Amino acid sequence: MALDLELSSCASTLSTPSSSVTLSSVSSLEDNPIAIFASERAVVSGRLTAATIVVSLDSGKIAAVHHTVLPKSDFPLGTPYQDYTPNVILPGLVDAHVHLNEPGRTEWEGFYTGTQAAAFGGVTTVIDMPLNAIPPTTTVQNLQEKISAAQTKCWVDVGFYGGIIPGNGRELKGLVRAGVRGFKAFLIDSGVEEFPAVSSLDIAEALTELADEPTTLMFHAEMIPPITESVGDGVQRSLPPLAPSNRLDAYSTFLASRPPAFETYAIEEILALAHLAPNLPLHIVHLSTLEAIPILRKARAKGVNITAETCFHYLSIAAETIQNGDTRHKCCPPIREQSNQDCLWDELTGANCWDSVIKTVVSDHSPCTPELKLLPQHAGGALESSETAKNEGSVGDFFAAWGGVSSVGLGLSILWTESKKRHEALGIEDIVRFCSTNTAAQVGLSHRKGDLAVGLDADIAVFDVDAEWTVEPSTMLFRNKCSPYQGRTLKGMVKETWVRGRKVYSREEGFEEGKPRGELLLEPRRR
Repeated sequence: MALDLELSSCASTLSTPSSSVTLSSVSSLEDNPIAIFASERAVVSGRLTAATIVVSLDSGKIAAVHHTVLPKSDFPLGTPYQDYTPNVILPGLVDAHVHLNEPGRTEWEGFYTGTQAAAFGGVTTVIDMPLNAIPPTTTVQNLQEKISAAQTKCWVDVGFYGGIIPGNGRELKGLVRAGVRGFKAFLIDSGVEEFPAVSSLDIAEALTELADEPTTLMFHAEMIPPITESVGDGVQRSLPPLAPSNRLDAYSTFLASRPPAFETYAIEEILALAHLAPNLPLHIVHLSTLEAIPILRKARAKGVNITAETCFHYLSIAAETIQNGDTRHKCCPPIREQSNQDCLWDELTGANCWDSVIKTVVSDHSPCTPELKLLPQHAGGALESSETAKNEGSVGDFFAAWGGVSSVGLGLSILWTESKKRHEALGIEDIVRFCSTNTAAQVGLSHRKGDLAVGLDADIAVFDVDAEWTVEPSTMLFRNKCSPYQGRTLKGMVKETWVRGRKVYSREEGFEEGKPRGELLLEPRRR
């Protein structure tokens, strides 16, 4: 049942051939409606190659893949055919960490706007986090409420995580059967009262309950370390960060309040309990500190089944560049210094990248209304400050502002841009590995998502690697146009997005007319 995140190694070492069929098998498809996607550049099974992809329009699956660009004349008359050269055909991205906030906080985000933003950026599957919606996804009944809220609103396919909070241990197996893709727990205050942090006893109960289930247990890994070794189990319960001692609108003050020790202490706590479920995949969400990498590497070497993800903002923004009061950058764990970012990149691209502890890169799209960000007027996305904020002096206060970065649908271009700055440290096939192949594996969807291979869903993104564009309100399709990326020039743009063989979005024509056709991914996990 171990999570197979070793599906693809560094691009330079890949040699596995993609699925293919003969021309005679293509001609046998004449009685079935098909569409053809071709390009001199496509990422197929981890390799950048010429390809012709045959899609069954009846099933929405990939019917055949060829390692060459076949001419239109090789297919039945009238077959939809598009050669996208020089653009690159990619498997649609799987963003395995998104907060869509519906029902309950739809003024923050919703299924309709959040999945539109995803499709804009070539993301064809998102996995919705269990918190920030009301109710949270901590019971089967609450999951059903979320499913009802999502009906007919999703432009891309959507899966759901379950949540672990104190007292819901008996709900976990039922949630697995109901189709959740994994579970998330907080070891520190989540910011919303309906999703409290767990204690070491709660973690132990969850590990025991899920030990033999086909799922993944994920952790927001921050805890306040004990002041002395004599501190009892009370420290395992979430406590607020220590009181800040400097200006509240200075990012350096906020960063100092959540040091790397918060992350490393939490990870050590998780590892101390991992023996209770040795076969259960464990996963650290939004890893931000370089200091956790050797701890995780050592644990993996000992056979602990644990992986980690990092986020686009940790790989593209440095603490030194964040201006006073610009709370669009506030998130937890915090965005750290440039030297820390460089080490995260080293982990993704270095000599041991084939066995990196960081297996996936995700958005952690965690939006809110601009009012809750308490932005000063000079920051993009700011609204006229409320009288309450003015009276309390909280404008630009990193401690009072809601924490979360809005970026769903921007990640492919962000990562491509940053890779270009680093002399193409990641090839486009590497980005596919971190943002599609491995994210699909993380949530048990490798049999449907994450590659351009026969039998998988025809989820396709057409990517112009040379296009440059500026992030502005018209290109931020999430509900609230409040993101630290506003005003940035990015390289690489998605030209078209297809979900299960249907075009959802094109840069030239916008979104397809009619109701959204995204599917809710509720089949129980196999592994």
